[in-house]
Amino acid sequence: MPAPGSIGIDFGTTNSVVARADATGAVNLVDFATPDGPAQVFRSALCFWQDEAVRHGLANAAGPWAIAEFLDFPSGSRFIQSFKSVAANPAFEHATLFEKRLRFEELGRIFLNHLQTKGGAPLRDLPERVVVGRPVRFVGSRPDAALARTRYDAMFAALGRQVHYVYEPLGAAFSFAARLTDPAVLLVADFGGGTSDFSIVRVAAPGAAQRCEPLGAAGIGIAGDRFDYRIMDQLVLPMLGKGGTYRSFDKVLEIPPGHFADFGDWSRLAMLRNRRTREALARLQHSATDPAAIGRMIAVVENELGHGLYEAVGGLKRALSSHDHAHFTFRGEGLAIDADVSRAQFESWIAPDLDRIAQTVDAALADAGLAPDAIDHVFLTGGSSLIPAVRDLFVRRFGEGRIADGGELTSIAHGLALIGQAGDMQQWAAPDTVA
Repeated sequence: MPAPGSIGIDFGTTNSVVARADATGAVNLVDFATPDGPAQVFRSALCFWQDEAVRHGLANAAGPWAIAEFLDFPSGSRFIQSFKSVAANPAFEHATLFEKRLRFEELGRIFLNHLQTKGGAPLRDLPERVVVGRPVRFVGSRPDAALARTRYDAMFAALGRQVHYVYEPLGAAFSFAARLTDPAVLLVADFGGGTSDFSIVRVAAPGAAQRCEPLGAAGIGIAGDRFDYRIMDQLVLPMLGKGGTYRSFDKVLEIPPGHFADFGDWSRLAMLRNRRTREALARLQHSATDPAAIGRMIAVVENELGHGLYEAVGGLKRALSSHDHAHFTFRGEGLAIDADVSRAQFESWIAPDLDRIAQTVDAALADAGLAPDAIDHVFLTGGSSLIPAVRDLFVRRFGEGRIADGGELTSIAHGLALIGQAGDMQQWAAPDTVA
């Protein structure tokens, strides 16, 4: 018989977290085995390589193990991260991995298998009720939510349980509601790696038959990954030739932006180590007005510096969350960068993104039919909620006294597990047709 209680799964673009509620309603986060010891956050990443012991065999690893495998053997492996971002993309049919092609749901089932293995007993002996978070709006210019639902169903069928889908910020809302002793209207702002989602919930007093009532929601495909790329675009890519020129016969032309498209994802840079790209970059360096800059771009590709660059970018972003100024330093074979960056500079780089996020908050309020002064509490969750400019956006609208935070990476899973203890799951179910 299935174990009692419920499981909440926050399958995130960057990280995944799982929480389990027992029959008494007590919730515990699942600890995953990692190379550095137990951790409650598991990277949403996969790595594949050919298994020579099996004909057409394909070995794989997930989470931090996947990153370690890729860094040890980048030229002979295929690394996939943030694959949640293609769930609603009709143009994505499969990932080509050596001689195999794997659909989204097949990648997802492989990831879930590793999640269960690294999570131990809490994920091997699943309870009857499984609650999975989903974005209010999937990533993409025209996301197909029905397609994402079909793919999610095929992925999570591997668990052998009926799965209930709940908007991710509603999970965070339920987690925050556990702190409240009085009725309130709550706005939850969840900043993930790929999406920023907002939900408005009416919270009843403890002991009420229905503790939380969803009122409105909105989301946008802008979040932490976009902020990282803004730093890369401003500090790194100009040193690699972006914005520069090259000579073509008697003309001087701007270097096409397509040369820098793969710098949005560090793992894609390793795929550029092929003869075709090498030859193209050699030709570009020969005709560039600043050949040294193209030489640095070649060094990034040839010396597999992408992961280290993005680690440095993430460190700068975190430093600017707690300091007005920070120093960006990167040292790699063929590339050295030193730059002093102010928080004001970073905020100017992400200003267009913050404007669109603010518009999405307004859309959530409109969906609920509420004005800002009707909101009693604003709960900020997700890693990018720690960025001061993000927090200030909400302070300006709602006032400092109404802002709350905490559990930035774990509150969604915690709340999803609590929702699994509710009597009627239908009131929480996310509509299949909402993008």
